[in-house]
Amino acid sequence: MKIRHAAHLFAALASVLLLASCSSSDGDDRRVTEGRDWHWDKEAGAAEASAFMNVAVPKDATQSKGAVQINPQENIYLLSFVTNEKNAESIAEDLRSEEPLKVKTKDFAPEGERFGYLGLAEPQTLEGARWTGVCPPCVKDDRRKKVQWIDIYVQTLKADQARVYLQAF
Repeated sequence: MKIRHAAHLFAALASVLLLASCSSSDGDDRRVTEGRDWHWDKEAGAAEASAFMNVAVPKDATQSKGAVQINPQENIYLLSFVTNEKNAESIAEDLRSEEPLKVKTKDFAPEGERFGYLGLAEPQTLEGARWTGVCPPCVKDDRRKKVQWIDIYVQTLKADQARVYLQAF
């Protein structure tokens, strides 16, 4: 049962990524793909993304950035910040994924990926970045009932510092 549900969630995620990768700009951060319109919410940032995901940005974090992409069916929330390695791993554990953070084979992001909007590299293109994902309703995480999926990437920087990338819908 879990495998079938996970397969449906991965199919939905792939559809969202395909929608984003096939878009074209008209100059004001609005994209139209197959008759559908999406845009960046210019007034939303890290606070809105953090609240949606119910993820607290650590007090000592720096370079905190966030954004919300408004889509016809479901919005995409992005959050990134730099913190110490222990905090980064703690955030990943708090998501209650059935899989721990693990190094993922480096992928190449399709043109138009999301974190570029924040001036950051796409996390799936970073050598050695660790990843895990979770469906909060599937793991009965009542704190995140309205979140269908969260991806977390942790990129080790230097001197016990790591950049955390979170994407949710």
